Amino acid sequence: MDFELNEDQLAYQRLARDFAGHELAPHAARWDAEQHFPREALRRAGELGFCGLYSPEAQGGLGLTRLDAAILFEELAAADPSTTAFITIHNMATWMLCTWGGEALKAEWGARLTSGAKLASYCLTEPDAGSDAASLKTTARRDGDGPDAGYVLKGSKMFISGAGDTDLLVVMARTGGPGAKGISAFAVPADAPGLRYGKEEEKMGWNSQSTRAVFFDDVRVPAASRLGEEGEGFRIAMKGLDGGRINIAICSVGAAQGAFSAAQRYLGERRQFGKALAEFQALQFRLADMATELVAARQMVRLAASRLDAGARDATTYCAMAKRFATDAGFQICNEALQLHGGYGYLRDYPLERLLRDARVHQILEGTNEIMRVIIARRMLEADAPDQVR
Repeated sequence: MDFELNEDQLAYQRLARDFAGHELAPHAARWDAEQHFPREALRRAGELGFCGLYSPEAQGGLGLTRLDAAILFEELAAADPSTTAFITIHNMATWMLCTWGGEALKAEWGARLTSGAKLASYCLTEPDAGSDAASLKTTARRDGDGPDAGYVLKGSKMFISGAGDTDLLVVMARTGGPGAKGISAFAVPADAPGLRYGKEEEKMGWNSQSTRAVFFDDVRVPAASRLGEEGEGFRIAMKGLDGGRINIAICSVGAAQGAFSAAQRYLGERRQFGKALAEFQALQFRLADMATELVAARQMVRLAASRLDAGARDATTYCAMAKRFATDAGFQICNEALQLHGGYGYLRDYPLERLLRDARVHQILEGTNEIMRVIIARRMLEADAPDQVR
């Protein structure tokens, strides 16, 4: 068991750290304040391959492992968790199209998405279907026969990252009966006739990426827009969510690292009662606990990514564990770092309050942490579970 990064991983890490320092960190506070979607920065990220990290090389992706991607995402998120989280969502939607799309669909969209020339959103959540995604109501009705066959989508989606600013939507819709087996996946151009977008939501954090509702008013797409077979959509969605949970977990680790580094610097620079804050043992202990939680969260996410890369039977459980632990720990570390800054941490002149706000939603999306506990507990209560946590 080797915990050291290999040469390629170290190179990805350096590349991402340099990009974050030059392209994200100087602008993140302004994007947050202005609710600005940084399309140009995302395009430059695409030029480095960051928009198709684990998509197949045949479609212009880098074909990296989920562990490789996690290492890279952490560096980006240390500067800007909001923009990085959108990059992870785009990567997930792009990977779905490049993996399950037909040849014509991949030829039309694959390279444009992996290069960052075009951007994608992922549409699963609905107003009445959040944690219970299998109950979604958006429908895709078959329409026509032969070469003219297609589907007509009707319904709505909620909390869609990038909606209104992206070029393609990967949409889960019901083609069959109730439950998971009745759901299929579709790639829908974002300007398709019949598509409407709600207002941009005013959010606590994640302000560099737009969030809107999406309405499908008899939106027609050709049959070739379907990903996989009819009824395979929920399976595709769940496979996407395993990786998505790793991605959001590592965004929390990145945010925590950014906050921790800021706290380290501040304790060395700030003086009270005639000495640096770093000389107070009570504050040293708090920093030690933050460091311990940060390393534990990072290693748990990397373990889950390794399990997913290996195709392990228990990968879903480990992804849920990593998401639950890292997002809780990441938020707490950001909160502790803000506290160590005192009143300065509460000011927008410092990055702490932004990191805290951006990290908070990670405990909710990609399955709430309460749902993560349900997934973990169900696995632990199976007959062979004891061997899975040794």
